[in-house]
Amino acid sequence: MTAAAQPEPAPHPLAAGASPAVVKQWLLPHDAERFIAEYRAALDDARTSLQLEVVLEVVERWRGIAILQTAPAAYRRTVRHAAQIATGEPSPQDEPLEVTSTKAGL
Repeated sequence: MTAAAQPEPAPHPLAAGASPAVVKQWLLPHDAERFIAEYRAALDDARTSLQLEVVLEVVERWRGIAILQTAPAAYRRTVRHAAQIATGEPSPQDEPLEVTSTKAGL
């Protein structure tokens, strides 16, 4: 008796090589706006330099952030911890994430 071949699971949408559109889809709204701004700036630079490395670096860095944001509660805890390290003071639980992110230097 042979075991039936199991189909390969589909890769996570945020696996390496994810498109900019997919990365944006997984980011929190405030960060999605920041990503688009950085992505557009990198595209403008690439038009002049004819080098895509900057564009790819922007997408990859934000892909990593999007991966972290797939677990929103854990991401918020991490940002709060980073802000505490940066400022030496704890951030209030009800503080908007954008404010805490700024404190953390993110």
